[in-house]
Formats: sequence, C-alpha cells, structure tokens
Amino acid sequence: MVKNCNHFVTKCGGNWMAALGMICEWNPFHLGHAWLLRELKRCYSLPVVCVMSGNFVQRGEPAVAEKRARAEMALRCGADVVFELPTVWAMASAERFARGGVALLRRTGVVTQVAFGSECGDAAALMRVAACLDGEDFRAALQRRLAGGDTFAVCRERAAAELLGETDAALLREPNNILGIEYCRALRGSGIGAVTLPRTGARRDGAASGGIASASEIRRLLREGQPERAMAFLPPEAAEVLRREMAQGRAPVTLENCERAVLAKLRTLREEDFLPYDGGGEGLYRRVYRAVRAGTSVGEILALAKTKRYPMARLRRMLLAAWLEVPQPPEEVPYLRLLGAGKDGRPLLRQMQRSGVPVLTKPADVGRIGPAAQELFTRECAWTDLYMLGMPSLRWSACGSDWKTTPILL
Repeated sequence: MVKNCNHFVTKCGGNWMAALGMICEWNPFHLGHAWLLRELKRCYSLPVVCVMSGNFVQRGEPAVAEKRARAEMALRCGADVVFELPTVWAMASAERFARGGVALLRRTGVVTQVAFGSECGDAAALMRVAACLDGEDFRAALQRRLAGGDTFAVCRERAAAELLGETDAALLREPNNILGIEYCRALRGSGIGAVTLPRTGARRDGAASGGIASASEIRRLLREGQPERAMAFLPPEAAEVLRREMAQGRAPVTLENCERAVLAKLRTLREEDFLPYDGGGEGLYRRVYRAVRAGTSVGEILALAKTKRYPMARLRRMLLAAWLEVPQPPEEVPYLRLLGAGKDGRPLLRQMQRSGVPVLTKPADVGRIGPAAQELFTRECAWTDLYMLGMPSLRWSACGSDWKTTPILL
C-alpha cells in the first residue's frame, strides 16, 4: 500500500486534459515498473505520459532492447503515451538527464505532476535537498570539500549535511533518491509538481527481493544466457515482447557485440578529442586517452581509467559519447518524437497537436519543425544505425531504420 497518497484536483477549462509525467528507461520494463504504474493510476486516475531514453541509456550502455520494443512493453502494461528522450540527454549526467526529461514533459503542455520512485518516498524531503543544492551556500561548501580530494558524492553529502543536517543529507546516498532530487531541481519554478512513491523489491543493481529484480539483474541474466529466469521478473505482456525480439535476433543488445567498432573509433581519436566529453575539467580526458592506447577491450579501458574519484558510469558515458560523437544538448527540446500511444493517450496527443506542440509522428516531417529539429533527428538516426550493430543478428543492421519506423498505436 502507498502511504500519504494524496489525490489532487486539476482546475481546467473546457475539455483540457491533465496527465502525470514519468522520465524512465524501462531497460527492460519489469515487475517493479508495472507496480509503480498501477499505483500511480490507482492514486491519481490520470493518464501517464512517459519520456523514455532511446537506444542508449544513462549508465553509458546500449539499451537491452531497441526503443520501440521497450515502448511497446510499457504501453501494454499501462503507460498511455511514450516519447523518446534523445540521446544527448538520455546519455548525460543525472542532472542533464533530469533537465532534458522535465523540459520535454513541460513542453507537452499536459503534464501537471512528474512521478517517480525513490527509496524514501518523500517528495517534500527531496525538494528540500534540491533547493539546498541550488543555493550559493551549498556551492561554496562543496568547493571547500572537493579541495580535500574526496569523491564528488562524499563531498556533496557532507556539504549538504552542513546546511540541512544529517537526515536530509543521507538521502544523497541512495541512487533513486539522487535521481529524484535532480528531477526536483529541474522542476523548481516550472509550475509542475513532484510525486514520489517508495520503491519496492530489489535495490537498484541488487539481487531479486520480494519477487522483484532490478533491471540490472535482469540484464545480467540475459547476458549470461538465462532468458527464462529473466522473464520471470517481467510482466507477461513485457516478457512476450522481449521473447519476440530475442527470437528475431534483435535482443539482447550488448556493447560487446560491437566492441571492435567502438575500439576502432576510439583509437583514431587524439588526446584533445576526448576533452569535450570530460565535463569535470580535471584532466580525466588525458587518463582516458592513455587507457584507450593501452587497453585491448572496453572493459580493460574502463579498468585502466578507473579511480575512486570517477564513477564507472561516468567513464562508460565518456567512452560511448566519444564513439558516437555526442554533442552538447541544445538549449531547447526541438521536438517530441512519439514512440507509441494507447487508446487513452490518443486524446492527449490530439490536444497537444491542437496546441501547436511539435509532436513528431512521421520522420519525414521533421524538416517542417525547423533546422534544430532536423539536425538532432539526423544525428539520432545515425546513432540508431550504430546501435543496431549491438544486436545478436546483423541482418537488422542496415542503415536508415529510424527514418522508416512509425509509432506503435495500441
């Protein structure tokens, strides 16, 4: 049961519809995700609009199944609309990931609350920490701590504890709390509220608990050739989609399948070519360049570059961004690419389109939205061509598939 699940009334005129928003990866869609969707609909009785990472995800990896398949899983399990979060935000730091997702949901014009799971289940506490992290006093305290050489995560928690106390600062120890805090930071001043429910079952990256496994555990089972054990942690509707993708040789997608292509690209780069992907201004790009010259696999490169100061996810994102040549995100979200919608989501789409929201349903129409949309979409299509190299079967890897696909309508 969800405690303190407050209903709210949205004031709206005419036939205007409101929706809850979610920022997600569904990599893959599992029983914990299904529980969260059910509880949100039970509590709020609103359609759910999802912004989902495309073919590459925030931990610096290709998604285990391609974006349309993952969108179909979510739609069959209760989501109403699924838009793609472009790679420039999907494969960025937690802060940029959150800001991109919130910006896209805000642009829909229908989302009144952004919902997410967290370890604490307390939106007010997460918002307090978010406000603290955006303050000048926090930034000064953080810089003092970083000068001592500890990891960013340790310094951030200790700086927050100076200003908020140990209880609120401790929220920064849990991965879903941290992402929720970034959502709250992006939501501040947006006019959109935050809703969080406590996560159930397995911890992120942990083993199964209470019949629910984390997405990372499910991916591990798939990589190790135990698909039926993995399927047991997916809703039947999602498992059916994943079985179909596997039978066709389209999943699981792994970085190992296209490792030679990644290494070939990385070895052509000069030291300064890694600088745009550093982000911290601490000379990490030099360390990564040396690791690329010495390593014979992606795993070995990561191991050579790793120190306690740099999380593995950051290093993976850096390597993958260099391979894909991912630029900085644009100032605004230029379009909302529709991956799929259910019957309860279609009225929302019509409302958005009547309001002038740049919903992209046909790839050929992207040029009408403007040059920024054309440029980003063209890059996204090229990244999809590289993503396809990670599929078990190369028969799906011909270029141009993103230009040919249309949304899934259930």
